[in-house]
Amino acid sequence: MYDFDKYVERRHTDCMKWDGLQRRFGRDDLIPLWVADMDFLSPKAVIDALVQRAQHGVFGYALKSDRYTESIVKWMKTRHQMEISPDWIVPAPGVVPALSVIVQAFTEPGDGILIQPPVYHPFRRVIEAWGRRVIENPLVESDGRYEMDFDDLEAKAKEAKVMFLCSPHNPVGRVWTRQELERVADICLRHGVLVVSDEIHADIVFSPHRHTPFASLGPECSRHSITCHAPSKTFNLAGLNTAYVWTENASLREAYERASHRASMAELNVFGIEAMIAAYEHGAEWLDQLLAYLQTSLDAMEAELEGLPGVRMVRPEGTYMVWLDFRALGMTDESLDQFLREEARLGLNEGHIFGRQGSGFQRMNIACPRPMLLQALQQLRDALHRRTP
Repeated sequence: MYDFDKYVERRHTDCMKWDGLQRRFGRDDLIPLWVADMDFLSPKAVIDALVQRAQHGVFGYALKSDRYTESIVKWMKTRHQMEISPDWIVPAPGVVPALSVIVQAFTEPGDGILIQPPVYHPFRRVIEAWGRRVIENPLVESDGRYEMDFDDLEAKAKEAKVMFLCSPHNPVGRVWTRQELERVADICLRHGVLVVSDEIHADIVFSPHRHTPFASLGPECSRHSITCHAPSKTFNLAGLNTAYVWTENASLREAYERASHRASMAELNVFGIEAMIAAYEHGAEWLDQLLAYLQTSLDAMEAELEGLPGVRMVRPEGTYMVWLDFRALGMTDESLDQFLREEARLGLNEGHIFGRQGSGFQRMNIACPRPMLLQALQQLRDALHRRTP
């Protein structure tokens, strides 16, 4: 059994989540539940692989080896029942850099790119940074559950070149069903929209929900999409800058590779390679135990927040992010941010950074030891009770 309750001191390791509190929130006495990495040790097999590689002592340029691609192929087959070819895989330093390359490779200035807010905020940033046009297809929220607006998607797909699909969705935690994804595919295929499926959270899905890779929907979907993936969220490897994209379509793949080389984003991280291979080859049991631990944390969180005035929890089907609805407090976004920072002493991600649809919400990262999470929830409870006696 892995001890996910164990506290690992991350301060003074140049850690964004902990050492960046003062810079981000103006104070360093907060419980940090913001940046999307985990406060857990990575699997021992990963740590051992990194130590062994470090002991070699030479850290020159790396290449995409058979070991590298086969580890991905086997992971996708065993974990997601998705068969891909090693030839389809192109390394990337991260999913966001990959999205930047995709924008450059497949669109021109002024072209429209679809997103589904409230959504991972770098989507918008990357689109606008390259002078492309954001087309919003907002999710529809009803009683704490988010759905896609397919009528709106149908209307807006006519003016889009690309769609950034967040699957599973960050921050609302939806794991899209096969039927939902098939409707997206139908609309995008009919309108010639390239689907770019960000599936970085695909391994963090809670039973009975199941992740459906977009490219698994059928041959047309496989040929007219690009999937972005990484081991970073799954095994806490974000600082090793290791991700990959894959597509069956050779012309899409070659266009991506050309743009990646132009942007100088084609190099591999020598430690990231070893960490990913070790994680994919030996990390399945660790991941299964992590998912069970997170499920229990979600149960505990639900119990703690039940009946608490002013906040409602949107329970995620996937990801270790929890979308919290504070709209009942009637605060402005600025006041809510200040309340959580100054009174609850919590560092969360402000909902409004995910789009105007996130106004009144906050995103909480629960991938931390449960005692820390329960302390954070107690601080939130106390702050809310002080506000609403």
